[in-house]
Amino acid sequence: MSLAVAKGFSARLLCTLSLALLAMGSIAAAADTLSREERMELDLSEYRVNDTDAGYFDVDARMALLDETNNSILLQLKDELATGPSCRQKLNFKPITTRGGIPGFYPNPEEWELATEPLFAFEDSVSVLAGAFVATGDTFHADCLVRFLHGWAEAKALTTFVFDPNDPQAWFAAESMLFAAAMAYSIVRPYVDGFEEERAEIEQWLHGLALQHSAFPGEPEESCCNNHFYRRALYASMIGVLVEDDELFRFGVSAIYSALHDMTENGALPLEVSRGRRATHYQNYALNYLITNMQIIQRQGYDIFDLEYEGKDIHDAIDFLFQILDNPAGLGDYAPLEQFTGFLRDPQYFTWMDIYLSHFDHPQMANFITRVRPTYNRSAGGFITLYFMDPDAQQHIYMDEEQRRTEAFRGLSN
Repeated sequence: MSLAVAKGFSARLLCTLSLALLAMGSIAAAADTLSREERMELDLSEYRVNDTDAGYFDVDARMALLDETNNSILLQLKDELATGPSCRQKLNFKPITTRGGIPGFYPNPEEWELATEPLFAFEDSVSVLAGAFVATGDTFHADCLVRFLHGWAEAKALTTFVFDPNDPQAWFAAESMLFAAAMAYSIVRPYVDGFEEERAEIEQWLHGLALQHSAFPGEPEESCCNNHFYRRALYASMIGVLVEDDELFRFGVSAIYSALHDMTENGALPLEVSRGRRATHYQNYALNYLITNMQIIQRQGYDIFDLEYEGKDIHDAIDFLFQILDNPAGLGDYAPLEQFTGFLRDPQYFTWMDIYLSHFDHPQMANFITRVRPTYNRSAGGFITLYFMDPDAQQHIYMDEEQRRTEAFRGLSN
C-alpha cells in the first residue's frame, strides 16, 4: 500500500470512527428523556415523609437476626466489625472546608484517585462506624458517628462548594459524601441518647448541603437526568426523611418516575447504555442508586417497587441488564458488542442486588451475586450484605481461581 493510499485509508477510518462515536453520543440526545422542567411538573403530592426514623432497613429486626444467625458470611462480617474503628482516630480526621478541583476519572485515574482519597476516607468512616454499631449493638460506635459528623457540621464542611459545569468532578464527589453521611446517620440516630444539640446541627448541615447541591441541575441531557441525577435523588430521599422535608423527599421520588419515563420498551436506560463500551456497566450503575433509593421510599410505606409508570416498571430495567450481561447483542445499536467487564468482580457495584432480593425472587441475580458477596459500598449504604442478605441464601464466599491462589499463598506465609 502506497503512503498516499495509506493516508487516505487512515483518514476514512478516522472519519468513520468519528461518525460512529457521534452516532452513539447522539442516542442520548435523541432519547425521549424527561426534562428537568417536565420532572418538576410531576404531581407527587401523595408522597410525604411518614417516619423520620425508618431509615433504609429495620435495624432492630436485623440486629435480632444477626444475634441468632449461624450463617458463616454474616458471622465473618460481624467478627470483622466487632472491634470497630478507632473513634479517636476518626475524630482527628480534619473536615474538608475548602473546595478543591478534582480531575476526571477516565482521563486521569491516578490523579483522580489521589484527589478523592480524603473524600473516600470520609465515606468509609461513616459507613464503618454504622456497620460496627449494627454488628455489635454497642452505642459507643453510634455516639462516635454523631460526634464525627458533628465535627464536620460545626466546621461547615463542604459548604464552600461551587458548581462548575466545566469541571463537575467536585460536584459529583459531593453526591456520594452526602448520601454516605445521611444513610449511616439514619442507622444510628434512633439509638443515640442525648446529643440533642449535636444532632440538630448535623441535620441542619445535611439539609442545607442537600438543598445547595441539588439546586444545580447539571448539564442538559447528561448529568441533569442520568445516573448523577439518581445519585442526587438518593441523598434527597434520605435527608428528606431525616429532616421531614416532603419537597426534598419528592425530589428523590421524582428520579424513579424519570427513570421509568426514559426507559425503552425493553428496559434500557438510554442515557446509560449510550456510554459505548461501558454501556452494561452504566445500566448496572444506575440501578445501584435507583434500587437503593426505592428502598428508602418503600420504608416510608409506598409500594414503589411495584410502581408502573407509562407502562414500564423497574423490573424491566433489571431484566434488560441480565439480558445484556448474558449477551451484549441485546444492546443493539446502542453500543458495541465488546463491552468492558472489569466491574463484574467489584462488589461495590452490586449492593443493590441484596436489597432487591430481600423483596423478590430472581434466580439469575441470586446466582450472580453469590460470586461477589459480601457486598460493601462505602457510600451507598455501607455493609449491605450484613443488612439485607437472607441467611439461607448463601453460606460460603465464592472464590475464583485467582482468589484461591491468593488465599493459599496467605496460608503458606502465615
